[in-house]
Amino acid sequence: MPRAIDLLKQGRNEELWQLGCGYLRLNIEQFMEIQKSLLLQQFQMLNSCVFGKRIMRGARPETVEDFRQLVPLTTYKDYCPGFMEKQEDSLPVAPAFWIRTSGWSGEYPCKWFPMSPEYAQQLSAVLCGIGMLSCSSSWGDTSNIPDKIRLLYSVAPRPYISGTFADLLRMQVPLKYLPNLEKAEKLSYEERIAAGLKQALNEGIDYFFGLSLVLVKVGEKLRESSGRIDIRQYLNKPRALWRLSRALIRSRLTGRPVLPKDLWSLRGIVGSGVDSSVYKEKIKELWGRSPLDMYSSTEGGVIATQTWDYEGMTFIPNLNFLEFIPEEETIKWQMDHSYRMQTVLLDEVQAGEVYEVVFTNFHGGAAIRYRIGDMVRITSLRNDNLGIEIPQMAFERRADDMINFMVIKLTERQIWQALEKSTIPYEDWTAYKIPGEPVLHLLVEPKRDFAGTDADVTRAVEKHIIDAGRSSYNNSGVQEDWRDSLDFRVKVTLLPRGTFADYAARRQANGADLAHIKPPHVNPSEKVLSLLLGENETIIVKKTASVPKEVPESENTLIS
Repeated sequence: MPRAIDLLKQGRNEELWQLGCGYLRLNIEQFMEIQKSLLLQQFQMLNSCVFGKRIMRGARPETVEDFRQLVPLTTYKDYCPGFMEKQEDSLPVAPAFWIRTSGWSGEYPCKWFPMSPEYAQQLSAVLCGIGMLSCSSSWGDTSNIPDKIRLLYSVAPRPYISGTFADLLRMQVPLKYLPNLEKAEKLSYEERIAAGLKQALNEGIDYFFGLSLVLVKVGEKLRESSGRIDIRQYLNKPRALWRLSRALIRSRLTGRPVLPKDLWSLRGIVGSGVDSSVYKEKIKELWGRSPLDMYSSTEGGVIATQTWDYEGMTFIPNLNFLEFIPEEETIKWQMDHSYRMQTVLLDEVQAGEVYEVVFTNFHGGAAIRYRIGDMVRITSLRNDNLGIEIPQMAFERRADDMINFMVIKLTERQIWQALEKSTIPYEDWTAYKIPGEPVLHLLVEPKRDFAGTDADVTRAVEKHIIDAGRSSYNNSGVQEDWRDSLDFRVKVTLLPRGTFADYAARRQANGADLAHIKPPHVNPSEKVLSLLLGENETIIVKKTASVPKEVPESENTLIS
């Protein structure tokens, strides 16, 4: 396989785009042909190894239909203790390396997963293509693609999946990490960002890849501190001095503080997860570009990505065999775990419907009919504007991130957007319910300059949350007086300044990387709540379980 950089330098633009984004030119029949062909190749490896026989419970599928009928759905539990101990002897292919996720459920201290050499190679091309999409305006456009990329190292280090993604890009194009990879992986998360931005002030940045929240926080911090910039300390650094001087002039001409877009003109921004959509407009305001969303996980690499129109995400055909559990099937299973859920394939999904994602790795990978616990919505069966003939998706929610009050169901996205609409300045938040109570408990840490009360924030956010709940039931036949009959209400508790930072410090002290120490926004565990609310206060809360703990967390909602 040729490298992307070689194709770029040789002007072989069509081949370059086929390498990284060729799936955009497929119709659904061609997409499914690739899926089924690669799955048959995967059978040959799975049927001949001890690992495959064990996970598939003795089944030896030879057709796609056999596979879906005979092989059970799996979760991370089915791969333990072998994966936790990084056992390689029985795998279909010796892994190139092991990657890890954070193990949010508390059932595992972390989750290790192998990645095969060929899978890594294929993934590198897909990642390069996503970078191209983030800086291009049409198929074949290479005008904004540099031959060497300066990338702010804002992700969790290897062996986390985001650090692995950043490393895999080097298989396709020369990368200059800010700061360099060896230095970055020895620094704490905050130190990495600070060092990278300091270097970028002198050298510039081409791309941002990582947490959208980080981009917002950095931008806001810069805006807040712009009045205190002392350019004299940069007198011996002419490029940084020029960059700062230009930014100060731009900001004064527009009558506002300095923003990141005054300092840098990013070629592209790639983010992932629910926070990317929530912060989309804020990122554009601060940095001058919208973030391109991709849907990814530790176990499944990249599953789908937006294109240059920044609308629905298009599925990737050559990394995983994709199956989808209709939402009603998931509900049946929740009521009766002996129920055998049926899946549909991508050429069988319906626009507007919600599905749980199931995938099987290609290229000697290890995930077999694997449930990552994510729900996606099929937004349309094609993208007519761009002529993409593959179903489009949007990340809907974690299968277990819904807070259910019978006729009111709220997701992380809806609560987050309500907080944003309230304009209350906050550092972070988490939400939960106590079974039997029609109360959304919302814990919010305000920014230091906020002087309001619990009641002030409740009044500011409650209407937006109620509107979100009402909009979810426009077609359900629920009467307008549903709120009164249920007596639903929001209860906001303002946390002391530094609460989430203290929580992060404790997690970091226990060995977690800073990119993985945020508490979940929805349905936090009793232990997490006790830490946030104070060690001496015991909180008895049962999570509203949509899916049991055995459904593993993916890394999609937080690119990590």
